[in-house]
Amino acid sequence: MSYPSYLELAQKGELKERADEAYEILRSCSLCPRKCGVNRLQGEKGFCGGGERAKVYKFKTHFGEEPPISGWKGSGVIFFSNCTLRCIYCQNYPFSHQGKGREISPQLLAKIMLYLQAMGCHNLNLVTPTHFLPQILFALSHAVRNGFHLPIVYNTSGYESPQTLRLLDGIVDIYLSDFKYVKAEEGMKYSHVLDYPQVAKEAIKEMYHQVGNLLTDQDGIAKRGLIIRHLLLPGNYSTAKEIFAFISQELSPSVFISLMAQYLPIWEAKSHPLLGKRITPKELERAFKALEKEGLENGWIQELPTFPKSKSRSPASQMYSG
Repeated sequence: MSYPSYLELAQKGELKERADEAYEILRSCSLCPRKCGVNRLQGEKGFCGGGERAKVYKFKTHFGEEPPISGWKGSGVIFFSNCTLRCIYCQNYPFSHQGKGREISPQLLAKIMLYLQAMGCHNLNLVTPTHFLPQILFALSHAVRNGFHLPIVYNTSGYESPQTLRLLDGIVDIYLSDFKYVKAEEGMKYSHVLDYPQVAKEAIKEMYHQVGNLLTDQDGIAKRGLIIRHLLLPGNYSTAKEIFAFISQELSPSVFISLMAQYLPIWEAKSHPLLGKRITPKELERAFKALEKEGLENGWIQELPTFPKSKSRSPASQMYSG
């Protein structure tokens, strides 16, 4: 198999066929598990608010991801506007909730991909991409014809339809997926979704089936595989414990897990009775011990990154305000 794997599909013409198949879904949209059924090609909009064109908030070289993703040259991130969830603690609420950004053509999206490659990024990191998957696949097909060859990181909330994920089989080499909740009531209270736990379990199984455990090159940079993120919420140790048990028993003890300790009470969580505070060192310690107890071999703690102070914006950073 070639690397990235989508290059082989592109040579056979199948990448363009996948893009065409995905575009047909927009006529009665079922890209995400909400299955709104709206015709986005005719201007109708469902829960996510996405239309016929992809909407981008920002693209840049990013150093705040997990080490195998960011490396030393950075990850080429594209932040897509809107989202299929409504997390009350969302750190990206200006574009995920409020929809800030700019609608762009697939041709311009392809140019952004090529630009991030030219900046030397290790990979292309698509953040909350699912509701714009058809546009992304079309842009990728165009970019490949112009020399694009970075591996793709599919950076997702975990709220994914297995049917949609199967369109990505052989296209995405690296899945970077959240696993947020194991109780339906938590998904409803915190992310306005009724069926998050079961949907996420089936989706993550599909991701693992496609790419398996994380493989890195000689420099520790991700080449293929699954990384599961769990953002530790205040007072939510039991959720972390159950998630780690699921990963160990249903997937593999070798799955790479990012235990995220950077929770901040922002957006609607600022005044929430349970979520309106940071996690404590004791909560983090208990969660990591639970990870070790389940025999999970590849876990690390992801905390708030620190960056040198600078008045200038990175040359590989561009924001669209729509």
